[in-house]
Amino acid sequence: MDDLATWGDDVLAGFEARPLGTATLVRAAPPQDAPRGAVLHVHGYNDYFFQTHLADFFGGLGLAFHAVDARRAGRSLRPGDVPHLIRDIAELGDDIGAAAEAIAADLPSVPLVLHAHSTGGLAAAIWASDRPSATLAGVILDSPFFARPDNRRERAMARAIAPIARVRPDAVLAHHPSRYAAHLLSEQGGAWGFDPDWKTPLGVPARAAWLAAVRRAQRRVARGLDIRVPVLVARAGSSGPDSPDNPLLGVQDTAVDVGAIARLAPRLGPDVTETVVTGGVHELSLSSPVPRAAYLASIRSWLPKAIP
Repeated sequence: MDDLATWGDDVLAGFEARPLGTATLVRAAPPQDAPRGAVLHVHGYNDYFFQTHLADFFGGLGLAFHAVDARRAGRSLRPGDVPHLIRDIAELGDDIGAAAEAIAADLPSVPLVLHAHSTGGLAAAIWASDRPSATLAGVILDSPFFARPDNRRERAMARAIAPIARVRPDAVLAHHPSRYAAHLLSEQGGAWGFDPDWKTPLGVPARAAWLAAVRRAQRRVARGLDIRVPVLVARAGSSGPDSPDNPLLGVQDTAVDVGAIARLAPRLGPDVTETVVTGGVHELSLSSPVPRAAYLASIRSWLPKAIP
């Protein structure tokens, strides 16, 4: 593990970053004195940490905020990297585990809560079930990627993924613009400022190896996990197409199937709380003010289950 003394200025004002093997750990600066807990934010696909309002929210609850940019994403992109490419969801679990270990070394015995979104939520759920940190106290899943909306094209592609991944793991099987990212980006009229190279409206190609890894992980969730700490699973009120013609683009999840989240959430472990955010978008913390406030309120109400 890299030396904990290597914290330096981050690309975001008020934050510090340090290398963590193939990943990057970010924290709010200056660090809190004697926090009651810590939180680790895990981003999704075509994503990285930029949500400074989450740091403010969790900091206001007495939690030391951290985020991890996983391998081949955001701050962790290296020359020659294929963005977000993995061959097994355990690779993201390795980055989550490394971040949890670094936080535990810095804040011994402080309870940790994961806040994980989309593909990060899928990886975090499996990591929390299979090999959690000793300090893990709770898991918050913001629109975890348990399934795409079901349609004929998705079913046909699903059958082809594994055979292609075995012989051409880097093959691009899907590549579409992200209308969702474009809708959020301030430069295109949205409410949020972020680096369009790290969260791009052009979309990131979905390669066979990544799709196969995600499908295997989703089947794990469908069979049931055993997360032994309290879990909060949050989802939008409805799913819809990621299309500029969708009049509900700003009030729906246009990336994952919220019905699948509802169906599979009870299989995560013995203590699962579910919340539905009407009017929420895929990343609930980036929703418009009213649903965003509802989402954060649900976290505030749930948090004593994890950190009394």
